[in-house]
Amino acid sequence: MRRSLLIFLAAATPLAAQQQQSSAAASASVLATKGVWSIGHNYVLRSAEQMPESLYAFRPAPTVRTFGQLVGHVADAEGMFCALALGETPANNEYEKKTSKADLVAALKASAAVCERAYAQTDAASSAPIKIFGRDGTRMFALSLNAAHDMEHYGNLVTYIRIKGMVPPSSQQ
Repeated sequence: MRRSLLIFLAAATPLAAQQQQSSAAASASVLATKGVWSIGHNYVLRSAEQMPESLYAFRPAPTVRTFGQLVGHVADAEGMFCALALGETPANNEYEKKTSKADLVAALKASAAVCERAYAQTDAASSAPIKIFGRDGTRMFALSLNAAHDMEHYGNLVTYIRIKGMVPPSSQQ
């Protein structure tokens, strides 16, 4: 019995490794894009967690969003891009209208849950056509745009953080 189990395990191990390898290869583009999104999303989340609640209403100029509105905007956009990438109708969460730190950190985590599902699809699924901003695109286009959008607004948050004399997450040791 023990010998049979060892033979089975010896035969099954390469098969399992091959299946994992082919699964990763089938989703290489989505996984790479998820990597970029994860960096930006985590920096935005850490920024939201780091900023004191008393500064969520801070805006560097009257013509720009407050820190909290910017965090809410990122959460709204992530939910929209990732729902589109899943072929779903985006929820109208209006996170940008939230003002408390707890609500906005929770919003980022909720949008990340949608994105985790979107970035779990295969490259083949990500090539499905969608409409985005009235244009023809693919699910992968929505995923890529989401990653770029997070990085763009993390750059905005860095400015807010530095104006307040703090060190942004990407510059912390």
